[in-house]
Amino acid sequence: MPGREGRGAESVRIRDVSGSLTRQAIVIAAVTLAMDALAFVLFARSASHPMWSWAVLVAIIVVDAGLASAPRLSGVVAVAQAAVMAVGAALFAHAGQALPAGPLQTPLLNRAGLLIAAYRAGAWLNRGPAALSLLCLTAVVVMRPLLGGAPLELGGFLYGVMGDALLPWLVGRYTTARRAHIAEMEKRSERALSTAIAEERSSIARDLHDVISHQVSAIGMHAGVARMRAATAANAPELTASLAAVEASSRAAMLDLRRLLDVLHGNPAGEDSQPGLDNLPELLDTLRTVGLRARVTVRGVPSRLPESLDIAAYRVVQEMLTNALRHGADGVAEVDLRYDPLGLTVTTSNPLVTGNRVRPDSPHRGLQGIRSRVTMFAGSTSYGPAPDGRTWITSVTFPLDPV
Repeated sequence: MPGREGRGAESVRIRDVSGSLTRQAIVIAAVTLAMDALAFVLFARSASHPMWSWAVLVAIIVVDAGLASAPRLSGVVAVAQAAVMAVGAALFAHAGQALPAGPLQTPLLNRAGLLIAAYRAGAWLNRGPAALSLLCLTAVVVMRPLLGGAPLELGGFLYGVMGDALLPWLVGRYTTARRAHIAEMEKRSERALSTAIAEERSSIARDLHDVISHQVSAIGMHAGVARMRAATAANAPELTASLAAVEASSRAAMLDLRRLLDVLHGNPAGEDSQPGLDNLPELLDTLRTVGLRARVTVRGVPSRLPESLDIAAYRVVQEMLTNALRHGADGVAEVDLRYDPLGLTVTTSNPLVTGNRVRPDSPHRGLQGIRSRVTMFAGSTSYGPAPDGRTWITSVTFPLDPV
């Protein structure tokens, strides 16, 4: 059904976006880990190192790898990054080693990981957890130079707090606000488009009601009056039957128009709001009254079709039989419904008028309408005279989901 198809497509899009975010998070975590590990190795070359310091490097690798975790864990990752930086600075200070800048003037330990963790906390967490994460990161940025044995300078203190904690956190909050703003603008655009579509549908419905439905109703009423007056005519049975057929056709047309008006007005559709293949007997009865004898043959095991496809198949059969009535001979037609696991094939055949030259490649609105309906379901259409030249065959195939 259309709703199910729409939900399936939406699920595919959500999975695609989620997979892209996961891949990007892994790449960012890998680059951050490489930067922090490189900074640590460069520091190891330039200073005497106790053996236990490599445990600090392992901890840095672990917390940097955590940057690829789910967004809901951003607060935990931020606290872990802060803890590693604080513990690392305290251990090196206890060993009598301050933490100077490396050859690239980049502070050591997990500064890159701390920056990304601050951004993630600002971007992914709600206001309360995000504020607590910022407080934790700010505290470790303030304590790090003190734990490392460096003197406290106001300029360096402010630079560290703003550059290593506040700025990336604010960028994360801005990204979230921008994403929410874009989502709200998209919703407003969708609502405006839906309103415009609804207004246009209402306008079309009014035109159909004021013009077509009134004319069809008038046809039915005039046919009824003529049928009653024709009872005394010389060829009363034939004339009465023809006028009765006009009445029946006008009533069927009015029923279809009411269904279409309900759809255009947005009214909830009932189970019988649109005809499907189950309504073929009524269609055959209506056509029989106007002189077309049609027979339906079902092959294979009928399967339950999606509602939209069932309606389209019925409309295709209706158009096929209407063409047979208008352009065929002898007033007969055969309809073949063939079900198989991969598709539904609908074929109609009817005799051609003797001596009528048919050009299969000439434009026919009815055949074009059939092709358009079938193309919507990725189906195929073929039509034309049989090899003997005496029978017209129209065939369409609707593919079905094997599941």
